[in-house]
Amino acid sequence: MKRHIPLGHMNISDNAKKYVLDALDHNRLSSGKYIQQFEHQFAKKHQRQTSVFTASGTCALQIALAALKEKHGYADGDEVLVPAITFVATSNIVIQLNMKPVFVDVDPYTYNINPREIEKHITGRTRVIIPVHLFGLPCDMDPIMEIAGRHKLQVIEDSCETMFVHYKGRSVGTFGDYACFSTYVAHLLITGVGGVITMKDESDEKLLRSIMQHGRDTIYLNIDDDDELDDAFMESLVQRRFSFVRMGYSYRITELEGALGVAALEETGQMMLHRKTIGEAYTRALSQYEDALQLPYIPEGHEHAYMMYPIVLKRGNRDDYAMFLEKNGVETRYMMPLLNQPYYKQQFGNIEDSYPAAKHINHNGLYIPCHQGMELADVDYVSELTATYLKGEKWR
Repeated sequence: MKRHIPLGHMNISDNAKKYVLDALDHNRLSSGKYIQQFEHQFAKKHQRQTSVFTASGTCALQIALAALKEKHGYADGDEVLVPAITFVATSNIVIQLNMKPVFVDVDPYTYNINPREIEKHITGRTRVIIPVHLFGLPCDMDPIMEIAGRHKLQVIEDSCETMFVHYKGRSVGTFGDYACFSTYVAHLLITGVGGVITMKDESDEKLLRSIMQHGRDTIYLNIDDDDELDDAFMESLVQRRFSFVRMGYSYRITELEGALGVAALEETGQMMLHRKTIGEAYTRALSQYEDALQLPYIPEGHEHAYMMYPIVLKRGNRDDYAMFLEKNGVETRYMMPLLNQPYYKQQFGNIEDSYPAAKHINHNGLYIPCHQGMELADVDYVSELTATYLKGEKWR
């Protein structure tokens, strides 16, 4: 019987079911104890004091950029540097906020934004850099932060694919003004839907929550904010709690996702260890084909979360290899192509040739499953399929 190895894995634990039922039993769907507990614990695991749990990683990015735009007075048309390889959400939110994405080529081995390519794209209208910790590998943050500091730019870490790992001893999410994570299905920590924002300046929390809730006055951001207040404050609250002071969005999350998140955080150590085991097993098994396949490169000082296992073909046909794996039950995806997406070609033209590393990855890269639901036998199966493919007629 043909194996089926999906890209992601979700396990609803007994505690997850218990916490969800507890939230339902307390008749609470709006923000309550589970969201608050999840936000605190998630932030602590990423060396921050607080976080904001929102509806998706994309929502987190959009809220973060909107907050910077308000705080620093960015104008429409100001520029945001984004890597030329990333999920479309990274640059979509720039366009949606009436700013201009400016693409930066990536490192051909880590696939993350190349610090050596950044400064050539900085102009008098550049305001923000969004480095993306792609596939589970942190960016080279030291030179990125040095460039940002020298040019007085803000930084949003797009860490939607990377959690619980470190760069030179510091957690991802501790470098930028904000960091944004995703808890979507098939990601590292799963709540079904969801995203998290961590912040350098804790005083930004109310601004972020206000933007998340239609731009509501910060006097009333939680259903419990009107409990046991003195008369004078109650009068002010009644007058202002239906006041909206800025443009915002409806990007809130429910207690059910919070309950799932609390349960998932209890299992992160085991989950991350298993992903590392599978990732390293892939590397051992596939290294015999390094003349044909470029495997993940982990620079010194970087940890890898192995949200997925990226491969770039050095020769042969990526599409044929992907189809061969798919027909044999191994799910694949291309490696986050951006510049050759139909919408981006409509908006920016055929600019792929200006980004040679990204172009090579766009046409030769894919990723395969790497998660805690896999066994070492699954790695052996993928390796055997790869060997069969590389010996086939299509390869020659």
